This record gives sequence, structure tokens and C-alpha cells, in this order.
Amino acid sequence: IDMKETKDLYAETAAFLAACISGKPETAVILGSGLGSLADAIEDPTIIPYQQIPHFMRSTASGHKGNFICGKLGGKSILAMQGRFHYYEGYTMEQVTFPIRVMKLLGIKNLFVSNAAGGMNPDFAIGDIMIIRDHINLFPEHPLHGRNYKELGVRFPDMSEAYSRRLIAKALDCLLYTSPSPRDISGSR
Repeated sequence: IDMKETKDLYAETAAFLAACISGKPETAVILGSGLGSLADAIEDPTIIPYQQIPHFMRSTASGHKGNFICGKLGGKSILAMQGRFHYYEGYTMEQVTFPIRVMKLLGIKNLFVSNAAGGMNPDFAIGDIMIIRDHINLFPEHPLHGRNYKELGVRFPDMSEAYSRRLIAKALDCLLYTSPSPRDISGSR
């Protein structure tokens, strides 16, 4: 992506998607291979294949269908990405984060990202839901590299709460409410 044109590419993509979707959703979810089928639960979906979206990459990961979906989930308007682009697929970090920046321009305020991952704790079972409270970036690159656009946020965001404590508490409430044998999987005491 040409750095001089990046801001215009974000705006062009956001304008295309805004013309395709209804309402003003404030929540988005990026569905990884573990939760890709959640897209089937979205009511009244508008499905836009990535290849039809200007400047979107193609997901090559197994289980990532490559659709942008607008609809209702739990009675709320949402956007969903059914699959995403990964750094390991050969995309730059700017390309990997491109949809997130476009969603910001579309008015998204809450973003949930799912993925399938392994863990070292022998108490974890396949299919356990995990909630990330912090992370260490081990990539040689990061999404803040390059030109900053104030419309998308500050140059160096406050990382003391990279993951919303309010949303983590809501997620834990949901897990405890729906789990037949609730246990604290967040690591908090």
C-alpha cells in the first residue's frame, strides 16, 4: 500500500461498505477459524465477499471464508469479518490492520477478535474460551509503524487498558451464566 494514498484507500473502502450496509453498527467481531460458524447466527445478513471490497486482501487461511457481514446478532446491529488476513500469510502489518482502520471510519467502537490458539496450562481443554487481558508483541513489526492519521486515533494509544476491563467483565458474566461448570479462566483472582 502506497503510504501517500493510504488515508484515501481507507476512506474509499469505508464509503463502499457504508453504501452496502444498513444502520450504524458500533460493534464488530473478527471471526477466526474457531468461531467462523458464528456468522451463520447473524440475522438478516448482508454478505460481501472480500474480493468485492476495494483494497481488501484475500484470506488464505483454512477455515476463513473471506466475507464481510452486516446484520443482527443478539438483537444488536453488528459487522463481522468471517476470516481475516495474517502476517504469516505474507501481508504487511498495514495490510493486516487495514480492515480495523476501515471499521473505525465506519463508526465501530467495540471490536471482538477471535482465534484458535494453543496454551501451556494442562487445565485448559480444546474449545475453552479464553479472554486476553494483556499481550507482548513478539512480531518484528507492529501496526503503529508508519504515518499516523489523527482520524483513526492518537499516535501512541494508552496501552494500560489495551483490552477493555468493562467488556472483559461482561464476557466473564456471560461465560459464568452460560457455562454448566463455571471456572475462572481469565487468570484473575
